[in-house]
Amino acid sequence: MILDVPDEQLDWRAKGFWLPEGEVPARAFAAARHSLFDGSFTWPLLVVRDSAVRANIATMAGYADRHGFSFAPHAKTTMAPTLLEAQLAAGAWGLTVATASQALVLRRLGVPRVLIANEVLDPTALRWLADQSARGWEVLVQVDSVAGVAAVAAAGGLPVLVELGHAGGRTGCRTVGEVVEVARAAAAAPGVTLAGVTAYEGALPDVAAVDAFLAAQVDAVRAIADLLPPEVIVSAGGSAWFDRVIKALEGQWLEGHTVSAVLRSGASVTHDDGFYRERTPFNREPGEGSLASGLEMYAQVLSTPEPGLAIVGMGKRDAPFDEGLPVTEAGEVTRMNDHHTYVHGTTAAVGDVIRFGLSHPCTAFDKWRFIPVADDADVVVDVLHTYF
Repeated sequence: MILDVPDEQLDWRAKGFWLPEGEVPARAFAAARHSLFDGSFTWPLLVVRDSAVRANIATMAGYADRHGFSFAPHAKTTMAPTLLEAQLAAGAWGLTVATASQALVLRRLGVPRVLIANEVLDPTALRWLADQSARGWEVLVQVDSVAGVAAVAAAGGLPVLVELGHAGGRTGCRTVGEVVEVARAAAAAPGVTLAGVTAYEGALPDVAAVDAFLAAQVDAVRAIADLLPPEVIVSAGGSAWFDRVIKALEGQWLEGHTVSAVLRSGASVTHDDGFYRERTPFNREPGEGSLASGLEMYAQVLSTPEPGLAIVGMGKRDAPFDEGLPVTEAGEVTRMNDHHTYVHGTTAAVGDVIRFGLSHPCTAFDKWRFIPVADDADVVVDVLHTYF
């Protein structure tokens, strides 16, 4: 094992697992080779498909390697130690998180290098991060203001990446001039190490907007070249535009420096049957690879109160709905309540168990504490636990 992953206990609190009495270690449960359909589970149930996840991890590792990128997949997608360990084993440079709490989890698991793709201003968290950095842990944070630099310095100092943002986006300096101002503050602040420039292009609407934004990131790096170390980290990459990130940032384009390009795409580990199926860069570049949906939901028909309508026992507490409703070959999902899903145009009968594909893995994993991993014969080969 690469990480120090604890063996959690499964009991009556594990949603979807049918364990009304006693408890069993998750590894022992997986070793028993239960079937998804042998009575060991109840519905609804979120399932990770082992073959898809393994293929996706290999695909992204190979893609980054071919283009000379380091890969630091976003851990916040799953916060599942087993999947994080698999990504590190495949050669990931490090892992990305969004919060200090997520960084704490990864530190306790033993992840050697973490990039916090967000501003951290809480002095309590910053002091802990600075202390861990002084002890040898490789951790970087983002800054987009002089005040943010001052907060990092007051806590003892850390390596920082200046973040470039865009109009209407979330955090990040809005202009190259602001990047220069923040970079100068970081270079002058005691204990603070200016490591590079970071950006997030995932919310932009089209190729033209993404390309223009990434070109601005390159301009920002060049504008502060005299402040940067010999090896410069330049980071970007959601899961919808990583092909454009590769095109914009690959190669050695900063004279006098080595560019270490870091891709942060996270949703690729399981992909999906909705938002990312439609937006994956591999649709534009099929010769580079493909991703398979590794998330499935199984739920039971509770009622067929009208012709062609099935009410299924799965709802917003179980499945994501923020980037599109679940999909199924059994009909069309039209809406969801807390614990019910409406499937129209279906011939499903009361008691049938229906398979659903999901949209947006980031808001699927956080609804489940334990998730079975199944092989292609529906045999459980592992149990994931999530730390949200």
